[in-house]
Amino acid sequence: MSSTTSGTTETHSTPHHTDLTTFQIDLLTVTARLEASLTDVKGLAIKDNLEDLHGEAVNHGRLYPNLDDLAESGLIEKGTIDKRTNSYRVTETGFRLLAERRDHLDVAVDGGA
Repeated sequence: MSSTTSGTTETHSTPHHTDLTTFQIDLLTVTARLEASLTDVKGLAIKDNLEDLHGEAVNHGRLYPNLDDLAESGLIEKGTIDKRTNSYRVTETGFRLLAERRDHLDVAVDGGA
């Protein structure tokens, strides 16, 4: 990801799994899981699955800004289905981040073995 400041281009590194909030990791995980069964992963499907996971309502004001942040970070791609509906797909970078997170948790669960 890059941005322009005073005519110069700054390059931002790929996010590390520890750069994300737990909610963002859950968003990425749910989106990846939904991709296995849906052609177009819509925000509403992500919201419903997050609510099942968390056992409580997920506010649109929390969901969509976090999806936008993940898209800006290059972890998901945001597409358009129609004028009111977007689709979301995990990028290769997003899948690498999830694998990094999985490996981190594997080490913790296995006691560092």
